[in-house]
Amino acid sequence: MTIDQRVSPQAFAEHIAHLVRIIPEDPEISRAADLFTKALTGGGVIQAFGSGHSEAVAMEIAGRAGGLVPTNRLALRDIVRYGDAPREELDRYDLERDPSIAHTILDLAPVHRDDLFVIISNSGVNGVVVELATLVKQRGHDLIAITSRAHSDAVASRHPSGRKLADLADVVLDNHAPYGDAVLPLPDGGATGAVSTITSAMLAQLVVAQTVSNLLEAGERPPVYLSANVPEGDAHNLALEARYAGRIRRGA
Repeated sequence: MTIDQRVSPQAFAEHIAHLVRIIPEDPEISRAADLFTKALTGGGVIQAFGSGHSEAVAMEIAGRAGGLVPTNRLALRDIVRYGDAPREELDRYDLERDPSIAHTILDLAPVHRDDLFVIISNSGVNGVVVELATLVKQRGHDLIAITSRAHSDAVASRHPSGRKLADLADVVLDNHAPYGDAVLPLPDGGATGAVSTITSAMLAQLVVAQTVSNLLEAGERPPVYLSANVPEGDAHNLALEARYAGRIRRGA
């Protein structure tokens, strides 16, 4: 299939439409949903982490309308919000490259042994991401990665081990973003039109949809959020969240 390479909204839409057609064919989506289902039926919570733009995908998983209630979002800012790091620490340009930050984030998190982790990183090579994945596996948790195979394969790891997120995960979901993320080449070099947030969010929603299908097929009532902006939303959501008191955090 030939896709328009001109810099235009139509060309970008063609790229997205192509990716939307091929991504649901990935058999790893069902494998990821099986791990979600295993965690939820075993009393676990889905722990989602992404730094930079990847945090938007963690927000797709944890705490949104139509999504699963037993979910928790981890973030770089946790070292300030729940820890004692100074606010200025978040201004470090190299924060997500520092492996030690992963230890602090995990130590501050309300993690139980049955929890499942989803780590989102387009490159999958930065220190925090790889160290967090390493710690998660050392502690016996299942791990799902959402990453770009093309980008990750093209760059070196920034972790001392030389490993990447995809090397550590039990299931790897490829967001099909190209090296550099953007899909529309510019005449003098570079490109515009990044796709990874859109395709990674789609992968997250596909896994949730399959998980809900799995639960329904097993005769269980899926613990799913209503929109807080419908009249019955707050009461419904608060009742479900109460089942996971102290294990899920909501907020900015």
